[in-house]
Amino acid sequence: MSVTASAHPARGLRALFRIDARPSIRRSLVLWLVLPLALLVPATAILFYQLALAPALDSLDHSLDGTALAIERLVKSGPDGSVQMSVSRELDYALRADRFDVVHWVLQAPDGRVVAGDAELARLGGPPAPVDWRFTDATWEDDPVRVAMHSWICVPAAPGRAAARCEARVSETLNKRRSVAKHVSAAAASAMLVEALVLAMMGWLAIARSLRPMVRLSTDIEQRSPEHLGAVDQPDIPREVAPLVTALNGLFARVVAASAAEKAFIADAAHQLRTPLTALRTETELALLESHPPQTEALLRRLHLATTRSARLANQLLSQARAEHVRHNSARERFDLKQIATEAAEEWVGRSVDVGVDLGFELESARVDGHGFLLREMLANLLDNAINYAGAGARITIRTGPSPDAPGCAQLEVEDNGPGIPPAERERAFERFQRGNAGGPGSGLGLSIVRDIARHHGARAELLDGEGGIGLRVRVTFAPLDPAPRKPGVRS
Repeated sequence: MSVTASAHPARGLRALFRIDARPSIRRSLVLWLVLPLALLVPATAILFYQLALAPALDSLDHSLDGTALAIERLVKSGPDGSVQMSVSRELDYALRADRFDVVHWVLQAPDGRVVAGDAELARLGGPPAPVDWRFTDATWEDDPVRVAMHSWICVPAAPGRAAARCEARVSETLNKRRSVAKHVSAAAASAMLVEALVLAMMGWLAIARSLRPMVRLSTDIEQRSPEHLGAVDQPDIPREVAPLVTALNGLFARVVAASAAEKAFIADAAHQLRTPLTALRTETELALLESHPPQTEALLRRLHLATTRSARLANQLLSQARAEHVRHNSARERFDLKQIATEAAEEWVGRSVDVGVDLGFELESARVDGHGFLLREMLANLLDNAINYAGAGARITIRTGPSPDAPGCAQLEVEDNGPGIPPAERERAFERFQRGNAGGPGSGLGLSIVRDIARHHGARAELLDGEGGIGLRVRVTFAPLDPAPRKPGVRS
């Protein structure tokens, strides 16, 4: 045991502390909520500074730019290189005007001499510098101020004289900047609101991500049919849901076993019954052909009808069992409904003549993907149903072709002018062993088999009125062809 633990330390620790390595909804939610929070808090602070504080302070610096530029426009230089500025009291008031802060200004000549304004401001940053714009923080009479320094060429170059620069300095107290700080606090509150919304969205995404395996599990189970009840195999199922999946797999296994046993019993019973029933039907036919007392005529005909119906039921049960085998053990191929109907004519025209039924065909090419045996069995059940219930003298028409109501879809119809089925009973007619109020020689399985085969092919079977509201029209509409190439089945 020690050797195994040392060879697989992680597995040994998991076994020792009973740690489940499967995904956990709770762990996923915690990780997806805590990690974004740890990343978003500093990111929000940086975003706040860049988007709110820095641009606001830049705009206040630009307001000092305007005053410095105004001073530059008022400066005049003499031909001898002297610098002058005429400042009236009104102009001085205009340069210092501000609703919130105390403003000071000064103009320095190229040699550092104060031409106009507050001389003390000239001593804050030293003599003029050859830089167009500078901003600095300083103190004016124990109050912090912001200073803008603007340098420009005020004395142009002349023969024997180099160009010289003047400098205008403008300072203001920090009242507006303190006000900006308050607005930044409001911006911070807005940023926190945005952060809360982002966290809520991340929480929603975390929950959706964590529950995605359950959604896939639900979709998988929802799409299953009674014929496809294999075990659910999804490795990303969280451990909280694993017991449910195990229970479902156990239930599916029991249902599959019970269904297989039932189908095997039906197939075996039908197979055992078919031979004696066929022999009994043959004997009743011979008895009707041979001479017999007139009083037994009705009895023999009832006996022949009952044996015929029982033989047909046994054959349908066998066909249904074979259809189940075909569904699970053969691939779909491409067939033409026109060719399948043409082949059916060889078998059913003779029978229709024997019972006095006019069987007609209106065939156009209509290709579908499916199983040939099942498609032929569906058409056989439709024809058998129509012949049994339409009665002698009826007209039955088989139609194939593109669906006029669903572009790209193929359509198969079998129509008769018999008694039909009332609209209120048509849905019930698709149930097993339902033969309607009119009775008839059928077994009640034909339409049920037709609907099962249609559903297996992704088609829709429906009962409609016949032409002129007389009789019954059974229509099967198939889905559009799969664009993937198919092995050709029946060719037109």
